[in-house]
Amino acid sequence: MDNPHLPLTGLRAFEAAARHLNFTRAALELRITQAALSHRIRGLETRLGCTLFRRLPRGVALTDEGAALLPAIGDAFSRIDAALARFDGASPREVLTVSAVATFVTGWLLSRLPAFETAHPGIDLRLLTHNNRIDQAGEGLDLAVRFGDGSWLGLDAVHLCAAPFAPVCAPALARRVRRRSDLVGLPLLRSYRPDEWARWCAAAKLPMPALRGPVFDSSLAIASAAAAGAGVALLPVAMFEQDLASGRLVRLSPVEVNVGGYWLTRLRSREETPAMQAFRTWAGAN
Repeated sequence: MDNPHLPLTGLRAFEAAARHLNFTRAALELRITQAALSHRIRGLETRLGCTLFRRLPRGVALTDEGAALLPAIGDAFSRIDAALARFDGASPREVLTVSAVATFVTGWLLSRLPAFETAHPGIDLRLLTHNNRIDQAGEGLDLAVRFGDGSWLGLDAVHLCAAPFAPVCAPALARRVRRRSDLVGLPLLRSYRPDEWARWCAAAKLPMPALRGPVFDSSLAIASAAAAGAGVALLPVAMFEQDLASGRLVRLSPVEVNVGGYWLTRLRSREETPAMQAFRTWAGAN
């Protein structure tokens, strides 16, 4: 090492990336671009004369040198943050990265976030969205809200709420439905879960029609297509109360079918932090 004076920005970038084991999450926390984060870490590695991370197809892993450095750097920054907090009267804030199904974010979480922030001012929440297909370990997430049956390998899951599905469409299309059997004569919009319409038709005691047309990867996309008049969508109606109240969408039948619920998940291999516990307790109580 030619220069003993190491860049503070590089050390901070290393600590965040090592804690998350993900450059994207670390860059988000530090409010810099991923390219800038990578540049700072490469600069630190050059100064130290060693490699701190092994780049993997999804995420990164610490080298032996990086694993040896992390405890000292992490402790140092924790002490610095705690000391600086005394001067501005603030308590150290714990970063919490939560990724959630976009439908759940818009239909449930956003309206409740102010209450969470008021109750937990010491938590710096970073909220991301996904379409229910994520790699919780590879993406370095603290918690994730998923849709399903609550059974995922390697994850602890806490049930948040049920989400029964019912058919909805645009008002103009709804006027063509005079009886329940008229519904299956309309274009039925499909999601990547292939059995939803079959299960609803069985519950409604209707014949299952042939399904054609595009397949959507999110309920938000299907809802937008339905609102535009493209067809009938099978949606978790509790997540679209505002659209139904405004008349953007019209519910076509009282028949519902349960194809899953919303769950808060955490890697079993990841120790639960105070912020993770606080969010779990709050979300479960709401």
